[in-house]
Amino acid sequence: MEVLLKKDVAGLGSAGDIAKVKDGYARNFLFPRGLAMPATPGLRKQAAQIKEAAERRRLRELKTARDLADRIAQVTLTFTAKAGESGRLYGSITSAMIADALSEQLGQEIDRRRIRLEHSLRELGEYDITIHLAPEVDGVLKVLVQPEGELESEALSEEELEAAAIAQGVEPEPEPAEEESED
Repeated sequence: MEVLLKKDVAGLGSAGDIAKVKDGYARNFLFPRGLAMPATPGLRKQAAQIKEAAERRRLRELKTARDLADRIAQVTLTFTAKAGESGRLYGSITSAMIADALSEQLGQEIDRRRIRLEHSLRELGEYDITIHLAPEVDGVLKVLVQPEGELESEALSEEELEAAAIAQGVEPEPEPAEEESED
């Protein structure tokens, strides 16, 4: 049986193509899913129009995917997690966590299955994560995994530095105050 494809079908053809398939495949799979219709003489004339519409849609989707890839390239996601002294995380950062954080950042839903992550992130560091957006378009996302509490320790060290500068510089008040309380 010859069918006119309404949508792209992997291994068979793209929208607007006429393909020869077995009757059962057409009746049980292609027709119920709206992927194809029988290739009648009238539809053969419409094949060119369907093919042009599919190409316009494909170009529009490709442009949207490229714009999204550009937006993703500008984003850096930072995750904090408990880690041991060797830098190994007690848990892991998964593709679902990355997808949720990226969706929230961009305001656009990103499916976790599009994130190309061979295994969960289990160590501290900086990672470049590939996100598959379209057949020809991949976005690269920068992910930074930091130990939990690092920001607090940096703030404490800055306060300690300021206290040391004050103690060595103009105002040596903290030392005499301690001495007076000991007396």
